[in-house]
Amino acid sequence: MQVGKLPTDQLSQLLTGRLGTPRPDVLLAPGIGEDSGIVDFGDEVCVVSTDPITGSVTNGGWLAVHVSCNDVAANGGEPVGIQLALLWPSGSDSSALRKVMDDAHRACDELGIAILGGHTEVLSSIQDPIIVCTALGRCPKDKYVTSTGQRVGDTVLLVKAVGLEGSAILALEHGDQLGNVPDDLIAAAKGYLGEISIVKEALAARDAGVTAMHDVTEGGLYGACLELVQASGKGIRLYQEQVPIRPATRAICRELGLDPLGLISSGALLVTTADPDSVVAAVQACGSEVSPIGEVMETPSLQLVQADGSVRGLSGFYEDELWRWLRTQRG
Repeated sequence: MQVGKLPTDQLSQLLTGRLGTPRPDVLLAPGIGEDSGIVDFGDEVCVVSTDPITGSVTNGGWLAVHVSCNDVAANGGEPVGIQLALLWPSGSDSSALRKVMDDAHRACDELGIAILGGHTEVLSSIQDPIIVCTALGRCPKDKYVTSTGQRVGDTVLLVKAVGLEGSAILALEHGDQLGNVPDDLIAAAKGYLGEISIVKEALAARDAGVTAMHDVTEGGLYGACLELVQASGKGIRLYQEQVPIRPATRAICRELGLDPLGLISSGALLVTTADPDSVVAAVQACGSEVSPIGEVMETPSLQLVQADGSVRGLSGFYEDELWRWLRTQRG
């Protein structure tokens, strides 16, 4: 198996028949394109999501909290707290664990949420640290959002821009291979890491009226759109020229031969809505940019209308441009 998220066909096979006992209070069970579970608690629902951070632990605790809370918010949940599982290789310096907890505490302070518990263990069977974060949120029962709600004719919006996380990772960890990218753009890309959270934007969009939301992570915009298509059975038509790409992202991707629309993009939020004006106004009131980039269509496929007017079809699983590039660097 390749590094990265499990391809959707393999994930679907893995899940089929292995989801435990169905319960009427489980309102959203695991499925392609769904990053959270939703449980009925009367007037409110509990939204819960889990994500790992592996390999590098630079800002690992901070990133783990924000990525997990993004998933909860994309389903309409207001994060309340997190649990952390820290699995550490033997021989590590304990100061690294303290740094992770300092970072997690900082992220929780930024979001106004609590650390609820977790587990910490040192193992001889792993070589790199593993941070697993589970976020819990709450939401009025009539306001939770899934990836299956979009309707034909809905406008597709993108909050912020593509490639934010990928640009930051490349600038922070592979700057020596970006020799032709100006220093001011490298500095700008490093700063994108501070924009990872989409919690306030997702909750504002929820209240303004959305049909579906999905945070844009591995596989970039392509991956997020394909997951929405597979979840809903509806198609998406994207217009390449309307997708916001910041100058630093464009320069880094040009230097390394990457497609910015396929680059890991935590910090961006994909939204479908029948009332784009209201959602745009709500997100802009949070201080974030938001752009119409396409529409929902009947045919369950992903179409990219390119700059020259030609249409490119995408299907199946899209490998993230960052992982693809890293694989080529290893030979």
